Amino acid sequence: MSEPALLEIEGISKFYGNIIALRDITTSVRAGEVTCVLGDNGAGKSTFIKILAGAHKQSEGKVFVEGEEVDFDSPRDALAMGIATVYQDLAVVPLMSVWRNFFLGAEPTKWGLLKVIDKEKASGIAKAELAKMGIDIRDTEQPVGTLSGGERQSVAIARAAYFGAKVLILDEPTSALGVKQSGVVLRYIVEARNRGLGVIFITHNPHHAYPVGDRFMILNRGQSLGDYAKDELTQAELTQLMAGGADLAALQHELSKAIADR
Repeated sequence: MSEPALLEIEGISKFYGNIIALRDITTSVRAGEVTCVLGDNGAGKSTFIKILAGAHKQSEGKVFVEGEEVDFDSPRDALAMGIATVYQDLAVVPLMSVWRNFFLGAEPTKWGLLKVIDKEKASGIAKAELAKMGIDIRDTEQPVGTLSGGERQSVAIARAAYFGAKVLILDEPTSALGVKQSGVVLRYIVEARNRGLGVIFITHNPHHAYPVGDRFMILNRGQSLGDYAKDELTQAELTQLMAGGADLAALQHELSKAIADR
């Protein structure tokens, strides 16, 4: 019998009065896999993230962590269950050093009750953990704002992994980056997957999602257009689903039929 998914979402819906933000969303993420959630602006990606991060409660549906149903009352609850979210605007302080940004108040201390920050230990841990993600920071004293956009993302990802995250939710990590830096971030996503984490990669770009993804869910106006394993669709089919248009339902039907016939 296979192990349960790290995180499973079953029939999640979110209503704001008469407004339907999400309707009947189901997907999962397993250890060592990347689940990509794709959709344009207004598709429901932000609401989806906030529910998984514990910031919002779903109106309907269930969330399971390692097979156990959970009910998050706050982001602290989600984090305690190993679900860490790296938001698009990043929780980094540009003028603060790399190692201080890595710990952000959770620095190791020395000398017992005095609780003096062990700067040398903190710097060493930050450097080592970033190296595991494939980033060589020569000087962890440098302000994190001097790093490239991709490197700043790596600090946030490595930090979440170090502090016990089992599932990483990445909110549009490549959206504001150029081609080269986007490639850097995609490499970090692969590194996180290789370390056994489950990754939920939120993006609007199928060309970024397909090379690193193991599973793909497409959102459109709060509804799922399908939840597919990588061997069930090509990058071209994923791009077509993302393209939308008046014939979207017909395209989805054709794709489902093609998958069934394989």
